[in-house]
Amino acid sequence: MNTQESLNKSFGHRSVQALLLFVLALGAEASTLKDVTFESRPDGTTDIRLVMDEAPVAPKVFATEAPPRLAIDLDATNNAVADRRINVGSGAASTIAIVEAGGRTRVVVELFHPTTHSSRIEGNSIILTVGADSSVAQNNTANAAAGSQGWTEKPVLQAVDFRRGNNGEGRIVVNFNRDGAGSDIRKEGSNRVVVDLYDVSLADDLPLKLDVTDFATLVSTIETQERAGGARLVVSTTGAFDHMAYQTGDQFVIEVSKKREVEEGAQRRKPGEAMEYKGTPVTFNFQDIPVRTLLQLIADISEFNIVVADSVQGNITLRMVNTPWDQALAVVLQAKGLDQRREGGVIWVAPTAEIAQREQALEDARIAIEDRQSLVSEYIAINYGKAKEIAVLLTDNSKQGAGQKGGAQSASSGFLSKRGSVTFDDRTNTLLISDIPERISDLKALISILDRPVDQVLIESRIVVANETFGKEIGARFGVTSGYEDHNGNVITTSGSVAAANNMINQALVNRNAGRPTFPLVVPGGSGGGILSPTLENRLNVDLPASGAAPRLGLSILGADYLLDLELSALQEEGSGEVVANPRVITANQREAVIRQGDEIGYVTITTSGGAVPIPTVAFKEVLLELKVTPTITQDDRIFLNMAVKKDELTGFVSTSIGDVPQINKRELNTAVLVENGQTVVLGGVYEYKSRRDLQKTPFLGDLPLLGNLFKTQQSSSDKAELLIFVTPKILRQRGAGK
Repeated sequence: MNTQESLNKSFGHRSVQALLLFVLALGAEASTLKDVTFESRPDGTTDIRLVMDEAPVAPKVFATEAPPRLAIDLDATNNAVADRRINVGSGAASTIAIVEAGGRTRVVVELFHPTTHSSRIEGNSIILTVGADSSVAQNNTANAAAGSQGWTEKPVLQAVDFRRGNNGEGRIVVNFNRDGAGSDIRKEGSNRVVVDLYDVSLADDLPLKLDVTDFATLVSTIETQERAGGARLVVSTTGAFDHMAYQTGDQFVIEVSKKREVEEGAQRRKPGEAMEYKGTPVTFNFQDIPVRTLLQLIADISEFNIVVADSVQGNITLRMVNTPWDQALAVVLQAKGLDQRREGGVIWVAPTAEIAQREQALEDARIAIEDRQSLVSEYIAINYGKAKEIAVLLTDNSKQGAGQKGGAQSASSGFLSKRGSVTFDDRTNTLLISDIPERISDLKALISILDRPVDQVLIESRIVVANETFGKEIGARFGVTSGYEDHNGNVITTSGSVAAANNMINQALVNRNAGRPTFPLVVPGGSGGGILSPTLENRLNVDLPASGAAPRLGLSILGADYLLDLELSALQEEGSGEVVANPRVITANQREAVIRQGDEIGYVTITTSGGAVPIPTVAFKEVLLELKVTPTITQDDRIFLNMAVKKDELTGFVSTSIGDVPQINKRELNTAVLVENGQTVVLGGVYEYKSRRDLQKTPFLGDLPLLGNLFKTQQSSSDKAELLIFVTPKILRQRGAGK
């Protein structure tokens, strides 16, 4: 019984848990919880509205102290609210959790601290009013009264500005002519934020509606409405969103951002990204509150121990709605020129200059301690690198001394302290370091990272030269030789040439002078008078044969007074060839490798000097297959190749007055390419195609259909050549190598 009295004293009258105004009839249909909203009130209390589909009965409300909670049981009620957990952060209310089981729904309000509460029914809604902490409520009331005593006119809403944040959030900035404006913000439905501004007036030239779609945020429009006793801002949005608001002085800021999904193992903030706040949402509305008091409130909410320097003084006026406590702390510190340092569960707050001065003093003390420390020496043998190169990395400069040892070089920067020094011995590849113990330990760790074997790369290249030739040729030789004597005794002969015709005329004259008949003539001719008969070459009217050792078909017809000669020839040539060169080489990461193979072709040149006798000398030209490459292994195990490939070929000699000079066909490629490990890529290629058609013919006769083939020769050829260069790099991992 004593426990019950204590609870009644802490939380107020709990008669609401006994109220049951209506009794549900058996068989009645279950009610539905449609929506849950909340609204912060000027007196510091928070109204939580449970919207039903019909007039509800009075609910049962239970309160607990540890942890502080309010539970509302709705019998025979189904839950239609999509969000199972709603962040409030207003007054004493922290979050709202909704659970449905066994045909009834329970709404649990988690509190920052035990407080009073009451419930009532308005239409189809149940309204649960959660009271603020009494001391805070009194402080707010007193501050609000004090803040309003110095003003006789209402604050004027002068401008509504919109900005896009670094992470795509929409930021609405409401500017007043002075502070003192009261506000209340709430979410209506899934696409609207409504802000009620109390006891304010609107400027005459204020735009009533802003279209901010072009800013590419979740905010589409901002509408300003004048209402009795104040104004209202209606922010229309698209998509799921979170909202927060805060007020400092004469400025009220509303931020609308994409709804965040909390995931386990969320990545840490990267450099340059906006700070991500994850603290418990809070709502503050203070007029001229001491900064130290506000920091104490944040300490109570955050459960961090906050140590405030004695120099932190002054008051602040602010209003923040549904804002993470760590962001609220950051805003307060920035507004008052303060800074924070965290160590474990303790936060130290002090002016920025004081923190900077303290950190500078600590740094000066550390340097002074280093200056008084004794120097120690360390000898570090380098296994895979060069001691001289590592010494250059550790100091600003490094120079080699006399003999086999390097020279010492003091360094006031780099990895050594200002009293440290490093020397190196080329013969044993050893570093000799002198410095304070802390720096020696750091240098040994650094050298262990630098002195590692590097991975190697096998580069395999393939150079393919493919050739293909085709040629076709058709030719003919044709001749008609004849002779006759007309009634007047005229002798007429025809043949392939004048010489052949004259030979036959001479034979006819010999026959006539000898008393023989003029015809027939002797073919291949008689021996009388030493006259020779015409040869085959002289008898041909058309002599256009196929060149080379072409197959031929000959035909001769001898009549009483004529001779017909015909020869057809045709030739077709085809050829193909392929040259494959496959150079390969292994080299360390970022080291150039060169492999070459070939001949030197000698030839004679003439040199003269000052009019002296020319002196023959022998010069040489290189005919090489060469691969030159520098690989670089990237952090994602790909390979960047800077390479040059050359393939020379001796194609023949050019004759000169002093001898033959070699003629060289050069193929060369210079490129830089990024390749996957083990991937084969084509670095480049050249494709050549040559086509030629030659025709020789007798005018007019060569154009006759079919018969014209006896008076012409045709030759056609085509040459194809293709050059392709392939490369395949492979990483050869070395034990102990670091990326």
